[in-house]
Formats: sequence, C-alpha cells, structure tokens
Amino acid sequence: MQSLRSLWLRVHRWLALGVGWLLAIVGLAGAVLVVAQPLDRWAHPELFRARTVAGPHAPPQALLEAPRQRLDAEFAGQASFTFRPPRDGEESLWVLVRGPWNGTVYLDPSTGQEQGRRGETEGFVNVLFKFHSSLALQETGKAVLACIALSYLFLLVTGLVLWWPRRWPPSWRIEWRRGSQRALIDLHRLGGAVLGLMIAVSVATGAYMAWRPLGAFVSTLAGAEASKPPTLPKLAGPGRPPMPLDALVATAQSLFPNALVGYVQVPAQPNRPLRVRMRLADDPHPNGLTSVWIDPRTGAVVGVHRWNELDPGARAVSVIYPLHTGVLGGPVLEAIIFVNGIALGGLGITGLWLWWRRRAGRTQSRQARSA
Repeated sequence: MQSLRSLWLRVHRWLALGVGWLLAIVGLAGAVLVVAQPLDRWAHPELFRARTVAGPHAPPQALLEAPRQRLDAEFAGQASFTFRPPRDGEESLWVLVRGPWNGTVYLDPSTGQEQGRRGETEGFVNVLFKFHSSLALQETGKAVLACIALSYLFLLVTGLVLWWPRRWPPSWRIEWRRGSQRALIDLHRLGGAVLGLMIAVSVATGAYMAWRPLGAFVSTLAGAEASKPPTLPKLAGPGRPPMPLDALVATAQSLFPNALVGYVQVPAQPNRPLRVRMRLADDPHPNGLTSVWIDPRTGAVVGVHRWNELDPGARAVSVIYPLHTGVLGGPVLEAIIFVNGIALGGLGITGLWLWWRRRAGRTQSRQARSA
C-alpha cells in the first residue's frame, strides 16, 4: 500500500513539475483577464465608446459599407474583416482585421469615422489574452494547452488519491501554528480537494475552445458530421463586385427579424460566402452561433445554420464559451472563474515551493551526514 502511494506521489510531483507551472501561469492570466478586460474598456473610452452616443437603450445603427470600402482600399483587398456591431447605443463598432496587419479598428457606428486602432499584440490586455488563449504560439499553442488540460485531470486524480483521508469526515483545518511549511501543505491539499472539480471545469472548457479538433472529435463520437460553410457556385462572365454590406446584413436579418447581429465576417476572397452570425432568443452564447451564409456577389442566401441544429461538437460551444468566461452566470460566475484562476495559480506556487523546500532539506541532510 505504501509503495502504491509512493507511486502516486511521484506521478503527481513530476507531472506538476513538468507542466503544472505552465498551467498555473495560464490560470493566473485568466483570473487577471476577468478584471482587466472591463477595466480596459473603462480606461479607453476613446476606443470602446462611440463618439456619437445614441443612448443606452437606443437601437444601434451601424454603417458597414463605407468602412468596408475604406479598409479594403487600405489593405489592397488582402485582408478579411469581422465587423462587431455595437450591442447598445454607447458602444463603438469594432472591425477585426486579418491580413498584412492584424488588429482591431474602432469606428463611430453612426458616421463610420475611425476612433482608433490596436494591433493584436498592443496593450496589456491583448498580450495577456493571446498568451492565455494560445501561449502566443497560434495553433501550436492551442494544441499544447489542450494537452496541458488533459494533464490537469491526472493531477486532480492523483492529488485526490493522496489527500483521501482514512477516516471520515476529514479534517478541514489548516495548522498555522506548526510552521509555514505545514500550513502550506494543508493549504495545498485542501485547496486541491475543495476547488479541484471547479478548476477542472474552467480548464476543460478553455481547452475545448482553444483546440478545434476536440469539437470535431465529439461530433465523430456522436456519429454526426461536422457543420461546414457552403461553397459558392461559379458565375459565368466577368467577376462581379460585392454587393453593399448593409444590404447583405439586411437580407440575413429578414430571416431572423428579432435576432441580434453578433458578427459579420467578410472574407478577403470574393468567391467565398459572407457569414452573418446572429443570436436568437433561445441561444445562450452571448455572440450567437446561428449563421446565415450569403453570396456577396448576388446577395443570395446559400446556407442557414441554426445554433441548435449544429453538430454536437459545435453546438456545445454555445454553453462552453459563456461557462468559461462567466457570462452564463453573471457576476457570481465571473467571481467563481476569478477564484478558480487564483486557486490554480496558488496550487502551482505552493506545490513548487514545497518541492523546493523538500529538495533543499534533503541536500542539507546529505551534507550533514558527509560532514
């Protein structure tokens, strides 16, 4: 029995030393983002607040075609744009640019005039988000995060096995009077046992969103085919210029009149469909997962994917995303997400400190015996 416990301890220790420290840093970054993102909007009203404010309850009216033409000319048709219309009368219009320059342009939704722009690695919040979501390594970093999330499950299981008391109910006391090392041991064990499952939810949902193959794997297990964007037919004759963007969005809105337009994704290539993401009343995703695909050359609707008709892997994002960010439960869940991130970082820090103290103690013992 003692040898089995020693094996569990070795697995837990070396797995934590190998990847646990990185998991702790990512968790702390997520906790900071919960607070930093709203503070960033408050500190930079010139970007996030529209110059022409229509009022908090006024329906936002965003002019999309003029900014699209201006940005398309600036980037010589080599960039794709994702428009995020304002959610109320006070927000600015965001345009996410992917091409020769990657970043976000902030516009006045009523006039289309630019209020400012940021590169994707400019500013503390952008850098922190890029690290938290992909370790600043694009798709490679997302795959690494998914593997690290899997390792957390092993850390959780081995930690619970090592903590599991012989007698119930277990003691929840932290022995502060017996020295700092003993207190940290109790804090590390109790923190992992009490918060481990909640932390696992944050870690698992983050990995699911970071690495798309996980969603495809879920759909395959369910025997469903992954939803794919439609392709456009070839048109005879010379190439046609794209139709006005506002008209294309109006076409999508005519299918779901009461839905909120979450994003309008404009591809750089004219032979690819334009996507209008919409949030229906029964969709828990804050940005909506219902998609209307439109041929930008003719204005014809070429595909409609309602959020609750997507494949299981894609449909799960409607709950996983707001659960991970805390939007699903409001300020209470956001506070829990913040505590989970701090706790994950604390488990990593206390674990490393305890390993270092144990290692230093053994070194001193060997030196004393040699002397």
